[in-house]
Parts: sequence; C-alpha cells; structure tokens
Amino acid sequence: MKDIDAIAVLQDPVRRRLYEYVVAQGREVGRNEAAEGVGVARTLAAHHLDRLAEAGLLESGSRRLSGRSGPGAGRPAKVYARAPGERSVSLPGRDYRTAAELLAEAAEQAGLDAGLNAAARRRGEALRGTDAPCAGLEEAMAVLAARGYEPHLEAAGPEGEGAGEAAPVVRMRNCPFHAVAERFPPLVCGMNLALLEGLIGVDGPVRARMDARPGECCVVVESSKNNRD
Repeated sequence: MKDIDAIAVLQDPVRRRLYEYVVAQGREVGRNEAAEGVGVARTLAAHHLDRLAEAGLLESGSRRLSGRSGPGAGRPAKVYARAPGERSVSLPGRDYRTAAELLAEAAEQAGLDAGLNAAARRRGEALRGTDAPCAGLEEAMAVLAARGYEPHLEAAGPEGEGAGEAAPVVRMRNCPFHAVAERFPPLVCGMNLALLEGLIGVDGPVRARMDARPGECCVVVESSKNNRD
C-alpha cells in the first residue's frame, strides 16, 4: 500500500483515535482495552484496528492477556502495536532523507560534530524564542509533544547509596530523526541532545541528557536536581 493510501486510512475520526490510543500505550493493546480507551463498541474497534493493520500502520498478533498458560487460561486474544515503518507524503515528490544522510555522512567524515551541535543548540534556542527555560517536566512534555517526540513519564530508579525516592524522567517513544540516527547514531544523537538543550534550556529546572534505549529516543529529560555531578 502506498504511503498516501495508508495515511488516508486515518481520515476516519474513530480509526484515528484508536491508532493514537494504541501508539500512546507503547505496548501491545487488546481490542477490549482499545474500545474502552476511546469509548466505542468492541466490534467497531475490532473493525478499525484490523483496517489499520491491513494498511501497515499497526502490527497485529495474539497472546493470552491473562498472563496464564495451560488449561483454563483462555483463548489468545488479538493484540495490536504500532508498526515500525515510517510513512510520509510529499507532493510533488521530494527526497530530503537522502540529502540528510549525505550531509550527515560528510559531517561525520569531516569531524564536524562540535559545529553541528553548536548549530543545533542555536536552533533549539531560536525555536524557544523569548520563552524562559521549561519550568518543570509537565511543561517540557508539552514542548516535546509539539515537536513529535511522543513523551511519557517514567519513574527512574534511585542511584547510589542514600538516594531518595525514585525520580521521574521523561522518555520519548519517537525520534524525529530516526532514519538518519540509525545510520549515524553518535552524530545525530549528539545533535538531538544539543537541539533539546536549546529548546528546554540548560540552566532551568529541567535538563536533557543522553540515555539511549532500543526503540526510543536517545535523550531523556529530568529535573535538574537529579544526578547532578
């Protein structure tokens, strides 16, 4: 299915809400949960979820939601999660990804990391404009969501002896630079960190730091009081 056809599938408002709900969970979601999450009947949810899977926007599978196995565990239920592929539409056709990869390759070979990071930090500051650094994690999450990072709050384990209660961190399910970051991770992840430092601020109540995790953005955002060297 062409990207434009797959994206057109999301025109239906119920289908779009179901897609957004599944994506926001960051895990497999069953039909009952999805239906309850968006407030529609299970049969309607099942129809739209299967349509999203046919379009390649979701992946489907089956597992026992009870977590049990053997006799009496019940039948496996159909579950859905976001498909890993990317979809984009450009009319007329454009190929910015190839240009980005060529520029990243040239920058990496020339050792231009420092210059790229400085430019990224300036761009983040320009995007922030005259606004003060983010005042807290909630504000940071709103800023990150607007940039497409899909942030979510997660409790971080305490570090070292005498550490207090687990401190929350903001992780991001989406990296807007994923395709290029896969090929040039040190260069692009460093650029991403610098961009977010400029965007949320470096001297305010929150800060960005590198903490790569498979399938998520390489940067996390936390309170500036956490893990300060």
